Amino acid sequence: MRRLYFLVPAMFLAFVSAQAMADENRAVYPIPADVETIDGIVRAYFEVISTPAGGRPDQARDASLHAPGAQIRLSRQKPGVGPVLSVLTLEQLYEQFGGPQPKNHFEREIHRVTQRFGNIAHVWSTYVASDTRDGAPIDRGISSIHLYFDGKRWWITGWLDQAEYPGNPIPSDFLPPPVS
Repeated sequence: MRRLYFLVPAMFLAFVSAQAMADENRAVYPIPADVETIDGIVRAYFEVISTPAGGRPDQARDASLHAPGAQIRLSRQKPGVGPVLSVLTLEQLYEQFGGPQPKNHFEREIHRVTQRFGNIAHVWSTYVASDTRDGAPIDRGISSIHLYFDGKRWWITGWLDQAEYPGNPIPSDFLPPPVS
């Protein structure tokens, strides 16, 4: 019985310590570096959707980047139909694309044009997609990202994405300058 008096408190302390370590390892969003600057929020924007096969986009981190009510617009070329625009909430985006990814998908920014006035900014972000972090591009496009600074942090209020397709190449103004 005496052993039980020592064993129960020791088990309780071990449980509390394990719980504290788990809480300490859990990310707290937003991550300050993600929202303090335009560079930070655009970097995080691409990091949350870059996912290995079987993984899921980091929805909690992504949600911490977006203002309440943010709208997502996806412009796609549908064969035999033409341009099609989908307008989604962040929750609808997760319902459609937030599950386990069937294959590796990594996106990275290759060029940016930023326009800012006061507390608002517009970012034209040219990206490439590949099946490895720094792999050869298999797709590319431009995201038009709308940002708002509330005096403490940046928020994504919405974005519109256009993938490149035959007959609609990315204009040179939105590509990195040629390497000399």
